[in-house]
Amino acid sequence: MGYLRQDPLPELSDPFYATSDADPTTDWLFEDATLTADETSTGGTDWQLKTCCGTYEIVFLCLMAGYLVIIYFTWNTMLMKPMKLLAVFVHEMGHATACWMTCGSVKAIEVYGNEGGVTKYVGGWRWFIIPAGYVGGAFWGAFFVVLSGNRWASLVAAILFCLAMSVSLFFSPNKTMVFLNLGFILLTVAFILIDQLVIHPFLQYLTLFYGVFIGSFSVYDIYDDLITRTVEGSDAHACHKLIPCCMPRCVGVQFAILALAFQGLGLYLALVWMTSS
Repeated sequence: MGYLRQDPLPELSDPFYATSDADPTTDWLFEDATLTADETSTGGTDWQLKTCCGTYEIVFLCLMAGYLVIIYFTWNTMLMKPMKLLAVFVHEMGHATACWMTCGSVKAIEVYGNEGGVTKYVGGWRWFIIPAGYVGGAFWGAFFVVLSGNRWASLVAAILFCLAMSVSLFFSPNKTMVFLNLGFILLTVAFILIDQLVIHPFLQYLTLFYGVFIGSFSVYDIYDDLITRTVEGSDAHACHKLIPCCMPRCVGVQFAILALAFQGLGLYLALVWMTSS
């Protein structure tokens, strides 16, 4: 077995574990504006974005830009600490999900306060499991962005998010992860209840923020951990061991390209969905 980790991590003493490093008119972000002729649906999927960008799309893009500005200026503050740990959790769940998809067995999922994490597993297809942390984080970030534009789609995303955080608690989580998951489950459920019972749209703002932050964290994490430096035992080093001719920094560049592509694809599909509805 090998070791994959997201640095820094505590010493792991068990050699038998493999480890790894996270109503139709009221669907959109703002419902009060009156649609113009250019903003109404053409009745089909607007893959070329010919009707972009109307009121809803502009609001959506402004929110994304605003979230990115907030994240940039608060990145190194305690305000973003829970979100960083959430992104680490998504990274680890990426490894765990890939393990389950390739018939492996996950023994434990842990997230540490130093923004490291570990997924202990046996079996599965390592060629698929190893990239699923960084690349999986970028994928799920884009997934949340796509679904955030629609009220009911954001509800589905929120339910899946809470389900994943709940399921992971059955795989020997450490104390930090228990508090992290319970906190975000309560927060997300509160937003769901407010959205359904009090005011909407409301949940969509949270879903979009989840997507923007997780996607941004994935891109930055790849750049910081795999491109600017190399860390022994990282996912990039694990890929290098599988493919010796592919150096760790080269792996990091490939991960970065995929992560950026997912963010672009997520934004594009969100706009396609909104302009086609």
